[in-house]
Amino acid sequence: MKFADLHLHTQFSDGTFTPEELVERAHKLEFAAIALTDHDTVEGCARAAAACAAVGIDFIPGSELTAEHADTEVHIIGYLLDTENKTLLEKISVFQAQRQNRIYEMCAALNQAGIPLKAEAVFALANCKSPGRPHVARTLVKEKLIGNLDEAFEKYLKKGRVAWVPKTKMSALESIALIHQAGGVAVMAHPGLNRSDEIIPALVEAGLDGIECFHTKHSTVMAERYLMIAEKHGLLVTGGSDCHGFSKIKPLIGTVKLPYEHVEKLKAKAAERNAKSAGWKK
Repeated sequence: MKFADLHLHTQFSDGTFTPEELVERAHKLEFAAIALTDHDTVEGCARAAAACAAVGIDFIPGSELTAEHADTEVHIIGYLLDTENKTLLEKISVFQAQRQNRIYEMCAALNQAGIPLKAEAVFALANCKSPGRPHVARTLVKEKLIGNLDEAFEKYLKKGRVAWVPKTKMSALESIALIHQAGGVAVMAHPGLNRSDEIIPALVEAGLDGIECFHTKHSTVMAERYLMIAEKHGLLVTGGSDCHGFSKIKPLIGTVKLPYEHVEKLKAKAAERNAKSAGWKK
């Protein structure tokens, strides 16, 4: 059988691998297809695509967008995006600016608590346009201001802690529309982590195309539950490891293997939607 991992991150957001290192690992694990789903960016897609082409891996360009619906945070992954779509890039640049402002706010809160962490140090370590809390945690460790990443989150960065700053989020309905206009397929990421199954019908009504049923933190019972929900609503099924490299102690790539048939269905859905869109524009 052929397998895919459709949830992977690189240094272009909060992962530690370069696109080339990620593809090298995927090749060694004999994946037939992978998707790059960095947070609020598609910057790494061109390099990942080139690396995949060199070793015969099918590449799916994507991005994981932070959104909310009914006061509940939800992550929507766009797959098979046109990475040069003007509207998508304009929106993403806004998200990136908001992420950068959040770093300044978190560092200011840390400074007020007596932790002398400079935002510039976080940006230097992150070296990307989509910095986040993991970069703050890694910089705290690097500067020897905390012992390890888990301690950094537990003591300072978790919700309710001194340096917690909420994300600015777009609406989930807007994120679905944004993905569609960029030629992509919209999938709800790791629903088991959000514990917000009650919002799924509204997202489906807004055009949600699929659910990530298989995820590193989904139990077998969870996966079966979301497979049933996907069948009930006629949704695509996806899955991935949510690998962030070594930022979460060990790489997760290889822990989730999605049968390739789901990649084919993903492509068919994108082709169907784009064909309809082309017809409407005539």
